[in-house]
Amino acid sequence: MSELLSPLAQLKEFKKTAIVSPLWMIGEVICEMIIPILMGKIVDEGIGNKDMGYIASTGILMLGIALLGLFCGCMGGLTRSKASAGLSRNLRKAMHDNIQTFSFANIDKFSTSGLVTRLTTDVSNIQNAFMMVLSMAVRAPMSMIVAMILAFYLNARIASIYLIAVIILSIIMGTLMITTTRYFKKVFERYDQLNESVQENVSAIRVVKAYVREDYENNKFKKAAGNIYEMFLKAEMRLACIGPVMTTTINVCILLISWIGAHMIVSGSLTTGQLMSLLAYCMNILMSLMMVSMIFVMLTMSEASVRRIAEVINEKSLLTNPENPVMDVKDGAIEFKNVDFAYKKEAKEPVLKNINLSIKSGESVGIIGATGSAKSSLVNLISRLYDVTSGSVTVGGVDVRDYDIETLRNQVSVVLQKNELFSGTILDNLRWGDPNATQEECIRACQMACADEFIERMPERYNTHIEQGGSNVSGGQKQRICIARALLKKPKILILDDSTSAVDTATDAKIRKAFNDEIPNTTKLIIAQRISSVENCDRIIIMDNGQINDFGTPNELLERNEIYREIYESQTGSSADADFDEKN
Repeated sequence: MSELLSPLAQLKEFKKTAIVSPLWMIGEVICEMIIPILMGKIVDEGIGNKDMGYIASTGILMLGIALLGLFCGCMGGLTRSKASAGLSRNLRKAMHDNIQTFSFANIDKFSTSGLVTRLTTDVSNIQNAFMMVLSMAVRAPMSMIVAMILAFYLNARIASIYLIAVIILSIIMGTLMITTTRYFKKVFERYDQLNESVQENVSAIRVVKAYVREDYENNKFKKAAGNIYEMFLKAEMRLACIGPVMTTTINVCILLISWIGAHMIVSGSLTTGQLMSLLAYCMNILMSLMMVSMIFVMLTMSEASVRRIAEVINEKSLLTNPENPVMDVKDGAIEFKNVDFAYKKEAKEPVLKNINLSIKSGESVGIIGATGSAKSSLVNLISRLYDVTSGSVTVGGVDVRDYDIETLRNQVSVVLQKNELFSGTILDNLRWGDPNATQEECIRACQMACADEFIERMPERYNTHIEQGGSNVSGGQKQRICIARALLKKPKILILDDSTSAVDTATDAKIRKAFNDEIPNTTKLIIAQRISSVENCDRIIIMDNGQINDFGTPNELLERNEIYREIYESQTGSSADADFDEKN
């Protein structure tokens, strides 16, 4: 239950507005209930007695009550719109803010398309349901109850017809609601699949066109959209029965009331005005019941959305700061002590096994290994993107779990394997590394990353606009901007996760030379597939199947390690294009 209530807790500053909205609805209902009684009195007393003064005064009173009801209705509409829109805004903000605190392990639990659906479709669904609840959840039941009481007050015999109709309709609609609920719960899972299809198609549109896969992607999208259509069709076919059943019931009630009422008027036990009031209350009761059924439909549809949003809001980051975190990183020394790591607790085999490693501050260390040998997993533990399963990782002599996370990550700069640029200028992207960096500092970082070579040739240079994802720059250019961005943090540890793979060997050599000359005191970890990228490092780690196969200087490894020697010979000999994976 607390999970279901957590999205409603995001009302915050709109709580008072949400509470006031039903009160305006109550005022509107009271006004609506008074009018049929006054209308009946006009017929019986005004028209029956030919009293124009009574008709005029009662008519003016009805007009005043109608205007008051209109005012209450408008105010109710304004307050519920404000409250529902505010809830929608706060829900999106709460989810987005919480997502920013997620560790990589938390993010792995939710697909990107699933998060997009939650932030868009699910929130809109809750907004619509909440607005309907505010407008009808009080109005419809109250209107039905008050109308029933007044109907019994006027004539209990005829009012019994209403009561029987309400009971029958409640049973029918309840049965339909139960059978419909399971279909709505499945719909939003299908929305995830639809968003995933759209996201992949748009983000990889160049690949789609290069491989002429437009028809395949169209068919995939058509299938995802078709699945949603089928689920909605099954649900709506059942809900469609409510309208005809309601109409038939209303017509039968009117017929019975007219027949019985006519006989009672003839016998003198009912007046014409009372019959008119009873007919008005009949329509009011049955329409209120229709509103109640619509509320149940919306609540049924939104229940799945509430649960999905609650999952994101209530998700707690697996990485948290200790009570008294260390706020200063002494140096770039790194040590792994008996480290095991698995992405999931229930995994049968750890990704990293029994890692023991010591790297001096300022040392340049290369890391090579076959695809899947856990090179990226190893370096992700240093900046605490994940926590070790067992053992410990220390930076500057302190366990990374004892640091303030922000402090640690500001001193451990990572250029990830997948480079991401954001829409904005080149300067905007560079200042992700340091928001306060001057243009001169940005230019200097780009010179070290050899990015200034192509930036200076652009028409607007450092003010050149970068499209979303960096789609208007090449892979190598994107990598060099990301390296410059990392350098602006002036870190004690710099990790390059295969981040020069799209750069030519000459530029790669220039970048490595700039690192040695300009940041000699920074610990540098370079993951690469090319021997040339790591052969000038102080030492090299060879990863194999989640373990350290060897660790030593390039000359030591060339003499004693068969894996390194084979790769070195293949890449510096006749097979210059060979890589690590081909030899293992």
